[in-house]
Amino acid sequence: MAKKKKVVVTTSKPAKSSNTLKPTKSTLGKGAQTPSANALSFGKDNYIYMLVGAGLIFIGMLLMSGGQMPSPDVWDDSIIYSTRRTLIAPIFILAGLVVEIFAIFK
Repeated sequence: MAKKKKVVVTTSKPAKSSNTLKPTKSTLGKGAQTPSANALSFGKDNYIYMLVGAGLIFIGMLLMSGGQMPSPDVWDDSIIYSTRRTLIAPIFILAGLVVEIFAIFK
């Protein structure tokens, strides 16, 4: 028995030969901006805001400090629980933290 040859019939045009194909070029380096090694993440304004925030925190800590009793035999509530230590100093500290967060996100 003789073997029959298989015939493949295609309806599309034959593909171009590989000699006429050109390689593609990468476009990654053309439009992308790479940060230089000397570029800083923060600008001058950010550092100024960070110094202001640190200053507010420092002032709040100074306002909260102190409170030594004039006599070791006497306990004075008005010295320890004064408005300066319980209200004003924490407001300064929280304001400093808000300024620091603003400086980082700006």
